[in-house]
Amino acid sequence: MRKGLWLMGAACALLAGQARAETAAADAERQPIVVTAPGGAIDADDALRLTGADIGRAGSPDLLGALTRSIAGVTLQDAQGNPWQPNLVYRGFTASPLQGQAQGLAVYLDGARFNQPFGDTVAFDLLPEAAIRNFTLFDSSAVYGLNALGGAMVIDTKTGASDPGLEASLSAGRFGTREASVAGGFQKGDFSAFGAFQYRHEDGWRDHSPSTLYNGYADFGFDTATGGLHLKWIGADTDLTGNGVAPVELLAADRRAVFTWPDKARARYGRISLHPWVALGEGTRIEGTLYAQRLKLRTVNGDAADIEGCEAEGTEGLLCLETVDGGKEAPLTDANGNAIADSLGGEGYGLLNRGRLDSRAMGALVQIVDERPLPGGRNHLAIGMSYDTSRSRFGATTELGALTGERSVEGLGPAIAQPDGAIGPVGLVAHASYWGLFAQDRLPLTDRLSAEIGLRYNRVSIMMRDRIGTALNGDHRFERLNPGLEFDYRLLDGLTLRAGYAESNRAPTPAELSCADENAPCSLANFFIADPPLKQVVAKSWEAGAGGQGQWGGFRLEWLLSAYRTRNRDDIQYVASEIRGRAWFRNIGATRRQGVEFSLKAMRGGFSGGLSYAFTDATYRHDLALSSPANPAADEEGLILVRPGDRLPGIPRHSATLSLDYAGRGWSIGGDAMVRSGQYLVGDEGNDQARLKGYALLNLRAGIDLMPGVTLFGEVRNAFDRKYATFGTFSDTEEVEMAEAPGASNPRAYGPGAPRRWQAGVKGKF
Repeated sequence: MRKGLWLMGAACALLAGQARAETAAADAERQPIVVTAPGGAIDADDALRLTGADIGRAGSPDLLGALTRSIAGVTLQDAQGNPWQPNLVYRGFTASPLQGQAQGLAVYLDGARFNQPFGDTVAFDLLPEAAIRNFTLFDSSAVYGLNALGGAMVIDTKTGASDPGLEASLSAGRFGTREASVAGGFQKGDFSAFGAFQYRHEDGWRDHSPSTLYNGYADFGFDTATGGLHLKWIGADTDLTGNGVAPVELLAADRRAVFTWPDKARARYGRISLHPWVALGEGTRIEGTLYAQRLKLRTVNGDAADIEGCEAEGTEGLLCLETVDGGKEAPLTDANGNAIADSLGGEGYGLLNRGRLDSRAMGALVQIVDERPLPGGRNHLAIGMSYDTSRSRFGATTELGALTGERSVEGLGPAIAQPDGAIGPVGLVAHASYWGLFAQDRLPLTDRLSAEIGLRYNRVSIMMRDRIGTALNGDHRFERLNPGLEFDYRLLDGLTLRAGYAESNRAPTPAELSCADENAPCSLANFFIADPPLKQVVAKSWEAGAGGQGQWGGFRLEWLLSAYRTRNRDDIQYVASEIRGRAWFRNIGATRRQGVEFSLKAMRGGFSGGLSYAFTDATYRHDLALSSPANPAADEEGLILVRPGDRLPGIPRHSATLSLDYAGRGWSIGGDAMVRSGQYLVGDEGNDQARLKGYALLNLRAGIDLMPGVTLFGEVRNAFDRKYATFGTFSDTEEVEMAEAPGASNPRAYGPGAPRRWQAGVKGKF
């Protein structure tokens, strides 16, 4: 913490001394400089980018919708059943708000790390979409630090200088959808200001699934020719319901039905950041991002449980819990160690898992950027360091509950505390410190050939202290030096070839380190039991490709082709336990992700179109025996066998998108077609069961100008009302009665996609 404060003071001191800096750049155009990522994003020539206009193309600002219609390699898994809580999968790597997902993508917001420190999760609901200026998706690179195994997502926000004027939208739609946003800014002399506010609500198309989000953003900037300073604030208050997957037989009877509920998450988030830069000379500057944030998260999850009346002699009238030791029973006990009596006739029990997370983080990214001409062209060098420190306090309790006829869980009062710790209260404080030293250089070797050279040293320190006992105590350190090198060759005007190699790593999170014992599995709401060590994940990536632009038939074209191969060593996976709803983390050896991506954009007059295709081959490379007791292929011990070449579940092999828009005089029309092939279910790592079917969706949109600057818009998603699913797994239904599907026995469970939905509203830009 003191080191972070010292870095803040040093950067502010440099800003205060800008009057002594050289003024060779005094005649340069004044543009706000806000660091977006380590290295200055000099490798953006082969990155995928969305602008604020792309994000708001359908009417209201919608980042996730823009990603899926623009980038075929991005797939959203609806595992949680909430549109703002998807698993985002790119090249077989995941960025997710859910604990238990292996986070393989680094996310930066205005130069600061946005992966939340407790589990490296990515909370999309906290992002102020109305304030996003650019979203850039980079391929794997050494300089982006932890979690950049499959790439990095870099988000930069608007300022009064970059986006003056006022934008607003108001809309409503099916399933109780209501949205409102307003964003505006101005610049006067050296001073600029920008603010945004966004409100979103929907009742949800599935039962018992309302969500409400409030997001705010403000930026105040002061920019001169030799330096500048921006102060940014982001706030969010969200209340989300995500009732997850449901058995296929239940969905067949009632597609709106949920399995067990409630499943709610309430988040309050605040982040303030300072962005100074100072010109040190002609072409040389120092720039930084300094931030502090706090996240308060409260969750409640209603789940079925392997709890029933005891059968052993001497335990009649009591409740017992199935253990991992051969399915034996253990008497259920409360917080005082007393056995809990059976009050429901031996069956119909559930659990209410309540979690509390209070996470505070702060850090800094400071780098020196030097741009100067060399004989072969202009050299761009960035050298810097980053430091992130956090303190996360987590607590959880589990209350015995009763399953109702609608499969909700109602609390019965007793808090469960098993002597072996399988279920019990949790109190944990985790301190994490991440250091990074990096250098990146785009070196022109000739007027046609350049090299992008990257190097980063990562050091991670995680200290965990149990606030109830000692089982969670642990100290862990990880470090690694990652290199990267890419060559770019301009073969022709408008045609560039490239080839490169990069290494990256991610350290186990406190969540993973605290749930790594198969003899003490845990749930997503209560996953802190024991503390065996886990190894860090190391990824080695090769990539080659080509890109260019040109004219054809009056169309202006831009295209990008990429082929890649990434091999992960010591990958970490969340493995199911024999006990319902419980699992544990383990290293599973090597995995490999390889594939090809192609994108094409065409523009002519009022017409714009985009075509994108991605082939993703993600496989295991070692023999494994994994626990998946609900899988019909599992043996008597609940194990399935995985062979080298078996495909990773949850990842479509083929993905394609087509987006077309035409803007006439006072009107516009457009649409998207999205196709995803089938995928294996999570829990079917051995590829023994039928795959989840693929799907194709059509979305339509249109707008008409009511007056200059004011547009009436409408959008229809899933226009043909296809029934599809984006995520699948297995679920044990034996202990839960489903009135809609009596006698159901199929263990397959899906995250169903939303049916046809429409939204209409009005937006203005002045």
